[in-house]
Amino acid sequence: MAATHCPYCALQCGMTVSAGEDGPAIGARDFPTNRGGLCQKGWTSAELLRSPGRLTTPLARDTRDEPLRPVSWDDALDRIATAITATQQRHGRDAVGVFGGGGLTNEKAYTLGKFARVALRTRSIDYNGRFCMSSAAAAGIRAFGIDRGLPFPLPDLADADAILLVGSNPAETMPPFTRWLSAQESRGGSLIVVDPRLTPTARRARLHLQVTPGTDLALANGLLHSVIAGGHVDVDYVRERTTGFDAVAQVAASYWPERVERITGVPVADQKAAVELLVGASRAVVLTARGAEQHSKGVDTVSSLINLALALGLPGTPGRGYGCLTGQGNGQGGREHGQKADQLPGYRKLDDPAARAHVAATWGVDPASLPGPGPSAYELLSGLGQEIQALLVMGSNVTVSVPASRRVQDGLERLEFLAVSDVVLSETAARADVVLPVAQWAEESGTMTNLEGRVLLRSRAVAPPEGVRTDLDVLAGLAKRLDAPGSWPTEPVVVFDELRRASAGGPADYAGITYERIAAEDGVFWPCPADDHPGTPRMFLDRFATPDGRARFVPVEHRPVAEELDAAYPVYLTTGRVLQHYQSGAQTRRVAALVEAQPEPFVEIHPDLAEQHGLEEGERVRVVSRRGTAEGLVRITETIRPDTVFMPFHWSGRGSVNRVTIAALDPVSRMPEFKVCAVRLERV
Repeated sequence: MAATHCPYCALQCGMTVSAGEDGPAIGARDFPTNRGGLCQKGWTSAELLRSPGRLTTPLARDTRDEPLRPVSWDDALDRIATAITATQQRHGRDAVGVFGGGGLTNEKAYTLGKFARVALRTRSIDYNGRFCMSSAAAAGIRAFGIDRGLPFPLPDLADADAILLVGSNPAETMPPFTRWLSAQESRGGSLIVVDPRLTPTARRARLHLQVTPGTDLALANGLLHSVIAGGHVDVDYVRERTTGFDAVAQVAASYWPERVERITGVPVADQKAAVELLVGASRAVVLTARGAEQHSKGVDTVSSLINLALALGLPGTPGRGYGCLTGQGNGQGGREHGQKADQLPGYRKLDDPAARAHVAATWGVDPASLPGPGPSAYELLSGLGQEIQALLVMGSNVTVSVPASRRVQDGLERLEFLAVSDVVLSETAARADVVLPVAQWAEESGTMTNLEGRVLLRSRAVAPPEGVRTDLDVLAGLAKRLDAPGSWPTEPVVVFDELRRASAGGPADYAGITYERIAAEDGVFWPCPADDHPGTPRMFLDRFATPDGRARFVPVEHRPVAEELDAAYPVYLTTGRVLQHYQSGAQTRRVAALVEAQPEPFVEIHPDLAEQHGLEEGERVRVVSRRGTAEGLVRITETIRPDTVFMPFHWSGRGSVNRVTIAALDPVSRMPEFKVCAVRLERV
């Protein structure tokens, strides 16, 4: 029996994998994040290791009209290297793009970024984590000087007197997380949930604020208005630990409760009740997630909620604070070490000369040879077949996961060359010229950084199938064929030691973290700059990571969603997850128990809206936007607003809701507005 971690969300629950009569078997273990609990996805994850759809040999084709056929590893890697060289000779270095994933281990994310900048020397690299918590990251950096999803450990939530949870449904997205909410409730704490839907999480809340989609910023400014008007600002904290309050207070003055009710739909009485719960709490926590962040104003929305937390004196105070719930398994570590378009290892900025010099020295290259920042994820994918002529995809299924996805699908077809590394033949891999079969979670070791900033070790528990290689092997093989300078180790522990050196002195400093320490301490919290450093479970206790040590208030104004309702498209669409599936569904749609529990997409519709359209439970409905259509089964429920429908995003084909969503981008984070667009409903 081997101890490892779940392959899914950023909770990274501890589990065991053991040999069973019918193959690997899953057990839970008492790890600090899950305390022996697993969700349905975790309990069934052994099926991923014996999936009949598992890739075990490289595949290739000469033209897109031909089917994929088995080839040798040498042929596959030679083909990719030749295509890269030819593309860069014809179109320039940046014409080769690299797209990574928030589920890659730290070692793989680090090596992928190094490969793009040293072997390819392309600026065209980004990853699907851009669609996860980039807005919260940008807001955190401008307020606190650094971004770590939760700057405190999860058990702190159990001791909170009040939690304001904005745009998150952990009861379905990460069920073991709710043990901390249950512990908080059992000791008399209050949970306030902001969500357009009465989700399973909202049902357990003392107060549910059912906002109109896209109006969270106005609500936060309104709550701050009431805090100020009621004399509840922590004046000493604001004076001693922050700057910029007066400008924010001036903005908040125009968000009186009645105006906020008109914008958000949240009654004045509920706004008052929320403020009373927050200001009456000795220990309060504000948490955000994708529902607040996946908007074209996501950064400003998170800033408005950070402003509220700062006014109450929460961040950097033991047992209190602001945090963001990371979604993907390595959503935190995945953006810290170089696969994001503007970053180098250690969360360093790519355009910082000192950062370039440090990392280049670790890699043994000239800092001048490193390319500059590149386009964000959606902008990179929008350039397929134009600025980008060849694309390498590792750990992502862009065909399903991007907004306005038909445009990206068309771009994939226009590419001169597409190569995909994956475990199964995902919708994106099925379009590729070369597909590489790679090892998955329990078949290789590597570190992950969970939603708390805890660096943990996901150990190899079983051997991969014959014919399968690791992503590190793939990148090393390509680097050799491209005559890339420097060393390209394939052993995760060796890569991690290099990552430690590259991150040393950076905001996300891993220098003092080792595999041995992780195993002995149930993970180590970054920053941890030295072997004798204890790690940092709680950040900002003495100062914030800004030049003067003070947190920044940022004045932000509400603005409408990118696409407002009109006569042709009179209904809001919002999207999200369901309990049984994960991300694009490439993994979970291959697990029989999960498919049986949730076999196809659905559309949640309020009874009044269903009656207006003559829709009945269980029939098929088409959701139509200016960009495309998606179909699902009607699910009539009073848990959603009458002006809004909800559809999960885990399916492809006609059930792919991202054919409908809009690609309006946040001007700072470049996050698309997944969470709201205008649609109409049609009976199928």
